[in-house]
Amino acid sequence: MNIQGKTVLVTGASRGIGRAIALELARQGAQRLILVARTHQRLVEVATEIEALGVEAVPIALNLAHPVEVNIAVAQAWRDNGPIHLLVNCAGVAHQTPFLQSQLPQMQEEIALNLMGMYTITRLIARRMAVQRQGTIVNVSSLMGKIAAPTMATYSATKFAILGFTQALRGELAAHNIRVIALLPSLTDTEMVQNFQWFRWVMPTTPEKVAQTLIVGLEKNSPEILVGWQSHLAVLGNRLMPWLVENVSRLAAPLSENRQALDARLREARADSH
Repeated sequence: MNIQGKTVLVTGASRGIGRAIALELARQGAQRLILVARTHQRLVEVATEIEALGVEAVPIALNLAHPVEVNIAVAQAWRDNGPIHLLVNCAGVAHQTPFLQSQLPQMQEEIALNLMGMYTITRLIARRMAVQRQGTIVNVSSLMGKIAAPTMATYSATKFAILGFTQALRGELAAHNIRVIALLPSLTDTEMVQNFQWFRWVMPTTPEKVAQTLIVGLEKNSPEILVGWQSHLAVLGNRLMPWLVENVSRLAAPLSENRQALDARLREARADSH
């Protein structure tokens, strides 16, 4: 896909990966960026950065978990700025906690935003893209959409679901000349994960790296875009030796009993060596 001259709508654009994608699309020559997120002030700050690059930016403060508001906002955005050529579904939330200590409101928030919010805005945009018989939709999943992570059960479930949603839409919307792509970042150093206990042996990537990888994937017309060599290695390993990857994930999890037992044994070994 050639970004130049296109109108793009990015959800979750106020921070992290969404912000980086919006800025990178502006650098690549997009004509207009429609920025969607819940916090107006942050959106205005991102819009200012984008306009400094000579690209029009339209901030829209919106909670994707409220379908009526989303319906109205999309209709107005398409009327005032459309047609929209590229939709990037990046809005999401994650909570890290052992499943037995998890809370229902956190699970409901992850499902409401990561899945229902994506469904709501995608349905509205895709119907309009079908009428104009062109468009591209990027759904941001995660490496956790391929390999589930202990302490991230609901988040992993939503990211697996996003891949299924994306694959189904790819088959359905192809007849309308609409491409549907999955972007799968690995652990990314963003504000959302600052309070997480990170997984052992995982090297975080940056939002900028994710955004640059997306651009390359769009140019290559890739249906799924993995970010970083660790992701490619993990997916290949999961395909060839799923039992090994599952055991490694269990040991790497920061709050797992296995991880705690391993850390205890390592501490004992160090103590004995002294």
